[in-house]
Order: sequence, then structure tokens, then C-alpha cells
Amino acid sequence: MQQEEDQVTAPAPRPLRADARRNRDRLIEVAARAFAQDGPDVTLDAIAKEAGVGIGTLYRHFATREELVEAAYRSELATLCDSASELLEAGPPDAALRAWMDGFVRYMTTKRGMSDALRALIATGGDPFSRSRTMLTGAITELFRAGTAAGLLRADIEPEDVLFSLSGLSLAATTPEHHARMARLLDLLMDGLRYQAPSGSRAPDADTPAV
Repeated sequence: MQQEEDQVTAPAPRPLRADARRNRDRLIEVAARAFAQDGPDVTLDAIAKEAGVGIGTLYRHFATREELVEAAYRSELATLCDSASELLEAGPPDAALRAWMDGFVRYMTTKRGMSDALRALIATGGDPFSRSRTMLTGAITELFRAGTAAGLLRADIEPEDVLFSLSGLSLAATTPEHHARMARLLDLLMDGLRYQAPSGSRAPDADTPAV
């Protein structure tokens, strides 16, 4: 009984003030771009300077370089996955899926640019990819189920098969010259996903003549 009374519950961390939250978000945004463009050699001083804060502010939010790398990667992943619901609210499910594909390619390009920094993180025992597949599968499943329910996408395709296809295509988008070709390949993939889908209730596009 005395042992239970002696135990002290750690207080919950206080929520960040609005200005501190803005600083943290800005640091993550700048870090993701810097790691993608300059690799693991970019300095924390440079990241802090571009974010408009002092190095002390950076260390208050991220005690180590590895914490910042992981936060930057997870932010990119969360932005992509959260966009699925937003895209579904903005338009028909097949258009939402096609727009999400573009976001996936951008995410993979950023991830590839961060690969050296991520490998350095993994070498220290970190696991930035622990929830990646689950989150990505959940996002594309949400999009695909909405498309099949609306009769706009075929129902005999596993969402994970689409994710594997996108991953393979993204490996080819290594230079700016490949981006136009990538758009054509994504359109071709969407045509395959629509092929023999039940007729949905989607209205014709405004510039499509009525038959």
C-alpha cells in the first residue's frame, strides 16, 4: 500500500503555445525539404536559420538530429495519408484517387531525397517506417472503397495492388524529364482501374459533349 502511495504519476506534457507550434511546424517543413535536397550533410544551424528561429529553439523541440529527421519523414507521410479524406470531400472518388497518386509520387520523391538521412536514423536504432505501410494502405483503401461504391472503379482490385503499382512507377521518376511521362503512366493506371467498372452516377464533365 505504501509502495503504491509512493509512486508518482508523471504529469502530462503541456500543450505547445501557438507560437511554439508554428515554430515546430516550420522546422519540420524546412527540414523535410533540406534533407530531401541536400541529404544528411545539411546542418541543423542551416535548418534553424531558414526556419527563422535560433538553434536553441530547434533543440527545445528536437533534442537530437535523429528526432528531427524522424519528425520530418512522419510529417510527409501524414500529410499524404490525411489528404485522402480531403480529396474525397473535394470531388468524385476517381478524381480524388488520381490526385492522391500525384501526391504519392511527390512523397516518394521526397523520401528518396531523404534516404541517406533516414538510413542514418535507422543506424541509431530508429524505425521511421514502423507505421508507413499501414497508413498508406488505409488511405488508398478509403479512396478505393469510395470509388467502387460510386461505381467509378472496378471492384476486383485489391487496394494494396494499386499501392505496389504506384511504388514501382515512382521508382522511375528520378529526373524532371520523367515527370510528364509519369503523369501519362498514372493516367494509364487509372484507365485500367476504371475498366469495366459498373456505371456510376457521375455527371459528364462540362467540356464533354452529350451523346
